[in-house]
Amino acid sequence: MDVLCETCAYLVYDEDFEEYVCDCQMDEDDYSKIRQGSFKSCPYYRDGDEYKVVRKQL
Repeated sequence: MDVLCETCAYLVYDEDFEEYVCDCQMDEDDYSKIRQGSFKSCPYYRDGDEYKVVRKQL
């Protein structure tokens, strides 16, 4: 997969599981396609870098 989950805005820490999980609302079909590698990259990926736009302006 081209996109790393570690940079995704949907990656959040779950205290119950004591690990990071994807907090994106997706259906089971899309989840299974992602796990099987049917997508080139995650269609739900959202860059978590809040300062990306600011760096472009500098």
